[in-house]
Amino acid sequence: MFSEPLFIAVAPGVALALLVYLADWHEREPLRLLLKLFALGFVAVLPTAFIEQLLLMFNPFTGLLAIAFISFAVAGFIEEFIKRWVVLRYAFNSVEFNERLDGIIYAVFVALGFATAENIEYVVYAFANTPYIGLYRGVISVPAHMLFAITMGYYLSLAKFSMDPALKSVYLRKSLTMPLLLHGVFDFILLSQMEIAFFVFIPFIIYLWITNMKKLNAYYNDSKNNHGH
Repeated sequence: MFSEPLFIAVAPGVALALLVYLADWHEREPLRLLLKLFALGFVAVLPTAFIEQLLLMFNPFTGLLAIAFISFAVAGFIEEFIKRWVVLRYAFNSVEFNERLDGIIYAVFVALGFATAENIEYVVYAFANTPYIGLYRGVISVPAHMLFAITMGYYLSLAKFSMDPALKSVYLRKSLTMPLLLHGVFDFILLSQMEIAFFVFIPFIIYLWITNMKKLNAYYNDSKNNHGH
């Protein structure tokens, strides 16, 4: 039976995925491909969690350095690397990837599948008795995964359609390093629990939304122009 905690855990990722799908109305991607990417992102949580647990066992640092290691090397690098690998393996060379907006759509669907599985782990199991964890994650954490993915997809699309091999290589690197840095800063602010963190966190979230909506809007307008609307 579909319990209330499970609904709270699943709803944000599904709602955002549906919103992104409906917004891409100039040339929607095949639903079958998007569902596949969402499912692969969901399943990718398992190897990600295994690798992260291994790395946590070998964290050589203490204090803020330990938090930085967890934020950037463990969560930031491993999660963004695996999400990016899914896009590269299952969508990057697809014939359906024929305009720049597609890269963002694919990366977002993988990320939201990942975030949904992660949300179930937190809301239904790890913090089942903690009030408001589902609301907090639905408003902050799940959308953050989407925003990191917009940055990832932005650079994957630049790489996809670049005719310059050197530039292509630069964009491919940035499709990992940029979301990694954003993810790492996001986690570091939250995990550090410093008093100043709250005052830094809100501007950072605003920055994430503004910069990534600009990227999304640029590719959306590109798609609009390509299809003569």
